[in-house]
Amino acid sequence: MLLRRLAVLLAASLSAFSATSPAQAARCGGDFNTFITNVSADAQSAGISSSTISQALSGVTLDPAVLAFDRRQRYTFNKSFEQYVSTRVGAGRINGGRAMLQRHAALLSKIEQQYGVPRQILVAIWGLETDFGKGDMGKLPVIRTLATLAHDCRRTELFQTELLAALKIVERGDLSLRDLIGAFAGEIGQTQFLPSSYIKYGVDFDGDGRVDLRHSTADVLASTANLLHSNGFKMGQPYDEGSANFEAMREWNRAVIYRKTIGYYADQLMGR
Repeated sequence: MLLRRLAVLLAASLSAFSATSPAQAARCGGDFNTFITNVSADAQSAGISSSTISQALSGVTLDPAVLAFDRRQRYTFNKSFEQYVSTRVGAGRINGGRAMLQRHAALLSKIEQQYGVPRQILVAIWGLETDFGKGDMGKLPVIRTLATLAHDCRRTELFQTELLAALKIVERGDLSLRDLIGAFAGEIGQTQFLPSSYIKYGVDFDGDGRVDLRHSTADVLASTANLLHSNGFKMGQPYDEGSANFEAMREWNRAVIYRKTIGYYADQLMGR
């Protein structure tokens, strides 16, 4: 969900992304090609190979549609919880989620044991983000999107950080450039990870040697669980508003309404 990832991006401090931050951010604005040259130097300093940098950044151009979308995007919820949840959690999505709980019961059990995050929370997030990978994961080249937003001077350091993280995804072999497509802020995959979160929390749970958050259900669900676990989510504890688990979900979504919707949906999946 684009609103969630933008809200996280705008609210997060730069220190949260220190693992992938450039030592010295390229100057935003001005000639785009000069900017890309400077970003390439930052990427090389961050240990990304010349071949990956050349493959990813050669010929990249600004995307005016990304800038236009970013400028008209609202970053706050303008509905009550009751209004919002009625548009996101209906009978079809509840039934679909229950089917996913049954289909992936063994996998979800393994993830629960390793990360201590209940299956209904994971399936609720999965369903809300992309309808269990069947919905829209975005259709934009992530490198072009992030280069465009990084060149724009409003949040350049944050988006330069995300751009370097996206290059690291390619460098590690997790996704090819052809497959590195996403939404309007560079969100990737079935639960819409920003590249920095992909690097920080991504898990190769299917054991194929790469973290694939577009195609591997095991990697998607385990990585989502790892993010929540790493931020303090604990199995067997309540996750309603005011609880420690509700606060742990803040790393997933800082909006109270969205976190309440995750909890509501999760309870509906369990027939509560």
